[in-house]
Amino acid sequence: MDAILVINAGSSSIKFAAYDHLDTPGALHLLGKGRIALAGNDIVLVVSDGDGSLIESSRLPSAHGGFDHDAAMARLFAWLDAHRSGLTLAAVGHRVVHGGRHYAAPVRIDERVMADLETLVPLAPLHQPHNLAAIRILRTRLPAVPQLACFDTAFHVTQPAVAQAYALPQALSASGVRRYGFHGLSYEYVASQLPRLLGPAAGGKVIIAHLGNGASLCGLVDGRSVATTMGFSALDGLVMGTRCGSLDPGVVLYLLQDRGMTAAEVSDLLYRRSGLLGMSGISSDMQLLLASTAPDAMAAIDLFVYRIVCDIGALAAAMGGLDALVFTGGIGEHAAAIRARVIRGCHWLGARGDDDANLAGATRLQAPDSRVLLALVPTDEERVIGQHVATHINS
Repeated sequence: MDAILVINAGSSSIKFAAYDHLDTPGALHLLGKGRIALAGNDIVLVVSDGDGSLIESSRLPSAHGGFDHDAAMARLFAWLDAHRSGLTLAAVGHRVVHGGRHYAAPVRIDERVMADLETLVPLAPLHQPHNLAAIRILRTRLPAVPQLACFDTAFHVTQPAVAQAYALPQALSASGVRRYGFHGLSYEYVASQLPRLLGPAAGGKVIIAHLGNGASLCGLVDGRSVATTMGFSALDGLVMGTRCGSLDPGVVLYLLQDRGMTAAEVSDLLYRRSGLLGMSGISSDMQLLLASTAPDAMAAIDLFVYRIVCDIGALAAAMGGLDALVFTGGIGEHAAAIRARVIRGCHWLGARGDDDANLAGATRLQAPDSRVLLALVPTDEERVIGQHVATHINS
């Protein structure tokens, strides 16, 4: 059986999915999807089948007490060999966070592509190194199998020039210092589901809120990105789990010039020690913060919601209105309290939520008198990547 393998590699986990490679475009049959992650000193493998039923849950000690991409990939292929005998990989697709100015569509990976993507590591240090580590491992393990990179930045190339620009000298802009936007694979999947869920409103003015440890908003008109909250790097925009979101550049200058911090120390602060974790002093986990009565935890949640509501207003202004607001991502899908607060903050736009539907995690969340459609759509970045790979193979 020919199959497509999709890899989404992070710093302490690898999400994966395997699909039948069918000749019919878009007709992907999920064989299994799962996650290999570090839990304490163990590496945990969890796999579900196409119906969502658990088919594997196992735990092995980590050889080095930490997460090792080589060991994780070996564990994945051992499971595939044991449980999917006869499987032949036709191609592998990878999530790559930053494609820079050169890659606006999925691309087959070769040495030149790898060299280009390496230069973008400083713009996505929490993601890009681990995305590329998985590619290197599989290029060694499976040198004859085509590998494709699919980019989180690619979905946003439809934005008008004004939405991509910074007020910097033209030489810098021409060199690639501009707004790129991220979470594009998630937005692409959710956008593909909207015609079925929203009907004609899917072609209107829609904001998708991808809320998780990484968080951003995207404004779509006719299903195409026209504005988003992240910019040059994955630091920009909303408050996130450990990332600061939008910040006056003067703060960075102050930290460097007056506080004597090095560039590496500032990077660590803004990427790993800020956001919900930094404000609360407790955790980056929204569920833990919602359960806490600590004033700093509540303040962190307040700012998280405040920035979302403010930026929804900004995107609605950029689009000239709002027809629908859609929640996705770990927090967007599972934190009813956050959804409720965001919806209340958008009352001025005509949004009215149905509290019972929201608590139940229903697909449609709006009250009958809401002028804005409200929806919840679980994202599936792996399927989007799988579809891109299938299209490449079949072309």
